[in-house]
Amino acid sequence: MTDSPALWKATVNVSKDRTSDIAPPLPQAVLIEEDPFGPDATVEALYQDAPDEAFLAALTGLPVNVAPLPDQDWIRQSQEGLPPVRAGRFFVYGAHDAGALPAGLITIRIEAGLAFGTGHHETTALCLRALSEIHKSRHAEKLRILDLGCGTGVLAIAAAKLWRMPVLATDIDPVAIEVARENAHANEVVPLVHAVTADGMTHPAIRTRGPFDLVCANILAGPLTKLAPDVSAALAPRGIAILSGLLRNQENLVLSFYRAQGLVFRRAFRDGPWSALVLERS
Repeated sequence: MTDSPALWKATVNVSKDRTSDIAPPLPQAVLIEEDPFGPDATVEALYQDAPDEAFLAALTGLPVNVAPLPDQDWIRQSQEGLPPVRAGRFFVYGAHDAGALPAGLITIRIEAGLAFGTGHHETTALCLRALSEIHKSRHAEKLRILDLGCGTGVLAIAAAKLWRMPVLATDIDPVAIEVARENAHANEVVPLVHAVTADGMTHPAIRTRGPFDLVCANILAGPLTKLAPDVSAALAPRGIAILSGLLRNQENLVLSFYRAQGLVFRRAFRDGPWSALVLERS
């Protein structure tokens, strides 16, 4: 038996004017290569598990090729050369960014490794914007914060830097937890960010640290709906949930599950086909 490939690549060829419309569902990284002298571009999405080729083709309306990649750190390589990201009060950058950091913004250095969430994906940037807005009205409060499905830890680090309060960061992937811990160290928030491997909401750390005043969950629409009872139960009165990793056409589906748990919709942040929902326990 041969080992499974470390990474999979889904490739689709599109016209340049359509690259912003092609939104692969939550890949590890997305690369766009444009022909400088022609009308076409190639969009490549990298996945840790083999994606469904037929589903991606149906989603994009174009032929999609899925193939394994050799065992290399393609995700880290794909991040090198990406520009910094400005989202709300935050400036997210990588070690390869040589320019001076801007004044007046909260800077976050993130290295992706094998974890999702550098700020370049729309859902991560939307969550950062949501955190910035929530902080305007609740900056003086001592919040108990959970980043569920933390990936690189970027949202946990952002919340820790905003409120200077402890943040619990959890992810089902132990590799992501290691990356999150490394990024917490790089951003000098190790005393504030506690990262643990956890599947869903059942980890003892979640039970002992809750109820939470703020829960960030940038995952997928399916897991969000399944976790609705547990996430809602973990919220304190007036607790806020930021839910993302979903498309605009999935908003009503996700909202229906959380409204059934007594949460009230407060606001949606949107960018292209992606959404982040803000809900509150009244």
